[in-house]
Formats: sequence, C-alpha cells, structure tokens
Amino acid sequence: MVQAAARSPAPASGRRMSLVEWAALPEDEPGELVDGLLVEEEVSGYVHEVVVGWLIHMLRVWITPRGGLVGGSDAKFAVKAQRGRKPDVTVFFPENRRPPARGLVRIPPDIAVEVVSPTPSDGRRDRVEKLREYAAFGVRWYWIVDPQLRSIEVLELGADGRYAHALDATDGSIDVPGCEGLRLELDALWEEVDQLGAEEGEAPEEDQESLPR
Repeated sequence: MVQAAARSPAPASGRRMSLVEWAALPEDEPGELVDGLLVEEEVSGYVHEVVVGWLIHMLRVWITPRGGLVGGSDAKFAVKAQRGRKPDVTVFFPENRRPPARGLVRIPPDIAVEVVSPTPSDGRRDRVEKLREYAAFGVRWYWIVDPQLRSIEVLELGADGRYAHALDATDGSIDVPGCEGLRLELDALWEEVDQLGAEEGEAPEEDQESLPR
C-alpha cells in the first residue's frame, strides 16, 4: 500500500476562491486549487509534453473505438470540497458516466495520469498529495509516469479506499492492468524522449570536445 504525509505548495495567489470561481477562471489562467487558494502548477518542459502527447495518442487509439473518452491537462476536477486538480491525462471508460462538456468536472475519471516533473515539490505533489486526493475522489486507476526514472507505476484503488501497486515497469512491452487490449511499448516512448536536444545551458555531446578543460 502507498501511504505518506502531504504538504501544500506555496500559493500563487493570496485570494481565496470557491471551486466554482476557480472553474470560471479564463483558460489561460494557470493553477490548481488547494484549500481554497490558487497554487502554482509545475513548469513543464518539452519532455513532459512529449510523454503526455504519446500517452494521449496511445490511449485514444485504444479506447476511442470502444466508445470511451480521453482528455488533456486543462480539464478541472473537483477532487475535494476546496481542492481542484488538472491531471495531465484522464480517461473515461465507455460504460461509465461522462464528464460535462464545459465547467467543473465532479465525476471521477476511470484513469488519471500524472507525468512527474523533476523538482522535488512537483514529485511530492504527484506522489503524495494527488495520490490521496484521487483516492478520495474515487479515481479507479492512477498512473504515475516519471521520465527522469523512465518508469510507469499503475495504482489500483482498493475497497479500503487506498491505492495499491498493480504494475511497475521501466521498459519493454506491458499489458496495462484494467485496460484489456492496451499494450504500451515503453522502449518506443523513451526512444522518442531521446530525440530531444540538450537541456538549456548544457552543451550537446558533439560539442563536448571543444569545451575548455
């Protein structure tokens, strides 16, 4: 079982607001709602976007023909009374209730996915705070994908309201628990990530020899 204590991130705005007010903010207004305060979201790099885009594509190919839905990272979910989150990817299975076309989503998705950013505060948010919140909200499957560790964790919500690990993988071909017929080729994902350039301030490998020693 996964258990840990949670801490709240620093507020991005000093004013308090309700979930309805948060949901009504302009689409380009960043932030999630934590205890009634708007808080900063992680600063996503391109590797984050590549992983999210790859997952959305694979999930859509799998579930769209079955009548399910896949959403991106701007949908706003009311996970608790004063907490609103925007998962990186969400999936609604065809046999279950659907989210509204607009506004706050109060229906838990069947799958919520978070792609972990490299800072400790963002890792804590995905692995501790959101884990508890998604469990309380009733999200059946929670995926945590870490590009730095090149890992995927699939957690399943148990009858006791807590998550247990259903799958941990770093490479190879995996059949995803809870998703009959969905196979993910993790090596293909990491190969796509490897196509990215050097990080800002880091010299490309071909230029290393020309650097002063």
